[in-house]
Amino acid sequence: MANIFLFLSIAFLFIFLVGKLIEKIRVPWIFAALLFGSLLAIYNPFFSITNSQTFSFLAQLGMYFLLFIIGFELDLNKFKKMGRFIFKATFFIILLEAIFGTLVVRFVFKYDWFISSIIALSFATVGEAILIPILDEFKIINTKLGQSIIGIGTLDDIIEILVLILVIFLIGPTTHLNITLVLISLFILFFLAFGLTKLKKEGRKFNFLGIEMLFLFALFVLFLFLGIGEYADAAPIAALLSGIALKTFLPKKRWERLENEIKTICYGFFAPIFFLWVGVEMDIGYLVAYPLLVLLVVGVSKGAKLLGSYIVGRKELGLKRSVLLGIALSVRFSTSIIIVKLLFENGLIGAGLYSVIVASSIVFKFIIPLLFSNLLVRWNIART
Repeated sequence: MANIFLFLSIAFLFIFLVGKLIEKIRVPWIFAALLFGSLLAIYNPFFSITNSQTFSFLAQLGMYFLLFIIGFELDLNKFKKMGRFIFKATFFIILLEAIFGTLVVRFVFKYDWFISSIIALSFATVGEAILIPILDEFKIINTKLGQSIIGIGTLDDIIEILVLILVIFLIGPTTHLNITLVLISLFILFFLAFGLTKLKKEGRKFNFLGIEMLFLFALFVLFLFLGIGEYADAAPIAALLSGIALKTFLPKKRWERLENEIKTICYGFFAPIFFLWVGVEMDIGYLVAYPLLVLLVVGVSKGAKLLGSYIVGRKELGLKRSVLLGIALSVRFSTSIIIVKLLFENGLIGAGLYSVIVASSIVFKFIIPLLFSNLLVRWNIART
């Protein structure tokens, strides 16, 4: 008989043990969940559990919490302080990879131009959070190279969110929904988000709330937005909007503390289940039959990032540092995976392309931190 509690205990033990191991090679522990899901894609004795509504519900909550955190962490004031080089580098590098990626998806996987460009943009973005501990360890976080990596990674968050919003509207509400109900739901969502941003004075009263009460209020806002978003099949955008609205509403000292609490419940419980869900739906048979497709996607993506970084950064950073910039920007994180998962779940891409993209993400997660760290030392760029 299927027992989801025993399954989760096995999953979390695997993630804990393997997560500690992969952290030693500077890979975030959370990707142990993706590895566990990938193993289940090969052989899954828990098929009835991973295909159950309960598991899917928990995994979707993981996605919504990740989107909530993305909205909560978005800081538009940061973009005002970035130099011209950061803006130029961000758009040139991402545009170059998006062009090459679009061509690969269009002619190799045979998708139309629009879907191909959306997919290419989704994995052209950067997961700079993975590299920040390495930059800090080698004391280059405040150098021009370190600030360029962080700046480009931060600025591309805007592109990630725009692509995510485009995908959500591309998916659109299902045909059985009443169009009037959809429009009313979307209107209420944006009205609530805008309304909270205009109530900063009222938000000051939350300076006196304990963290437990503040956390309950945050959950109220998140689930209120999700509930309204469900009527328009727009729960992902609702989760994102709730994070943006709540951060604007709360006083800075309170949301900084609240952020830690939300990350604890997200990364400590829900996000691992989401990444497991992503991995378990891979088509391993397709990857075994066409392994060169993974190498092609990795090669094109990495090559485009290196070429773009060299062209735009060789004068500002020098040859070696521009190469390191391209390597660093090749790593991807949760937002791109969420976008690809949404496209797959709604039938806009097939299991083959989905599996190749997820597999290439796994390759990047393990190769980039190791390669980046070793080159920092070998080229005497790291500071001791």
